[in-house]
Amino acid sequence: MKVVVRTVAVVAAVILLAVVGLVSLVLSDDDAEATELAAGGGGLQGVPSEFRSWILKADAACDQPAMTPALLAAQLYQESKFKTSRAEATSSAGAEGPAQFMPATFATWGRDDDGNGSTSAWDIGDAVMAQGRMMCSLLKTAKASGLPGDIRRLALAGYNAGWGRVLEFGGVPDEDWAGGETHHYVEIIMTTMKRFEGPGLLHVSGSGTGAKALRKAATQMDTPYAWGGGGPQGPSTGFCDGTNGYLNGTCSASSTVGFDCSSLVQYAYWPDTKLPRTAAAQYGATANRPVARADLKPGDLLFWSRGGTSAIYHVALYAGDGRVLHAPRTGRTVSLAPLTSAMPESDYVGATRP
Repeated sequence: MKVVVRTVAVVAAVILLAVVGLVSLVLSDDDAEATELAAGGGGLQGVPSEFRSWILKADAACDQPAMTPALLAAQLYQESKFKTSRAEATSSAGAEGPAQFMPATFATWGRDDDGNGSTSAWDIGDAVMAQGRMMCSLLKTAKASGLPGDIRRLALAGYNAGWGRVLEFGGVPDEDWAGGETHHYVEIIMTTMKRFEGPGLLHVSGSGTGAKALRKAATQMDTPYAWGGGGPQGPSTGFCDGTNGYLNGTCSASSTVGFDCSSLVQYAYWPDTKLPRTAAAQYGATANRPVARADLKPGDLLFWSRGGTSAIYHVALYAGDGRVLHAPRTGRTVSLAPLTSAMPESDYVGATRP
C-alpha cells in the first residue's frame, strides 16, 4: 500500500538501469488540479518506528482499496498496544505476538518476511505482514460476499471471531454475543483509526500527464527498493543478478516487495503512457523530447549515466523545488531527494518529457 509526504510541487522519481517498482494507493484519474490529500489519504502517524515500515509494506502488498495503513495500525493497537514481549502480548486464550495470532492461524498466514531465518508471530515484520495478508483476504471475501455494511467492519469481525461467525450473523456479530467482544472490537478499531491517519501524501501543482504521474508515484512513498521488482500493476518481489539486489551479502531483492527506479516510473505513467521497463529504454523512448534543467515540470524524467546515454543507470521523476522522487537503491525506500545529490552530480545526463 501507500505513503506520506507533504510538499508543494512536482516530484521526480529516479530509476536504475534495471527494473524499479512498488505499488500502493492510486489517486483518481480525474485529479488534474493541484491536490492535497486530506487526513486518511494513505498517511500514517503515531506508531512506533519499528512498526511503521512494516505497516506501510503490508498495506502496499494488498490490492484492496479498503486497506489503509491506519486500519492496520488501529487493529495492532487494539490487539496488543504494539507490545512485543511474551509477558505483555500473550492472551489468556493463547494468542501470541503484536498481531495476536493463534498458532494454527499464524501457520496459515505467517512467512519469514523479515528474512531472519525463522517465521515467528513474535517478529514484528512477520506478524504485521501476516496480519496484512489475512486482512487483505478477508476484505476480498467481504467484498464478494454481498453482505450489507462496511467491508472493513466485516473483515475485522472475521479476524476476531472467524468468517463463519460473520456469515452466521449476516454481518458483525450482535453486541450480546460473546459478551460483545467482537462487536466492541470492530467499533473501537473503526473509531481509533483517525488517530493513526497521517497527513496527505503530496501537494502537486499543475495538470496534465506529468502531474498525474507524479501524484500516482507519490502514493508509493516509503515503499522498499527491490532490484527488478515492480511494474505497471504495482510493487512485487525482485531478483539478484550476481551484482545487484544484495544487502549485506544476502539477496534482499528476492524477498522484498517493492520497486526499482525504472519500474516506479513505469508504474507512475501507466496506462496513459506505456513506457518501457528499464531506465536506458525509457531514455531511448523519450530522448526526442529533451527538457532543459531550467524548464523542468512535474513528472519530467531525469537520467544519470556513468558513460554517456548508452550507459544510463538511473531514472527519477522531477518533483519541483529542485527535488526528485525516486527509488534510490537496495536498502532504501521510495523517497524525495535534492536533484543535486540524488545521484552523483557528474553523472547527470539530462531530462525528458514523456
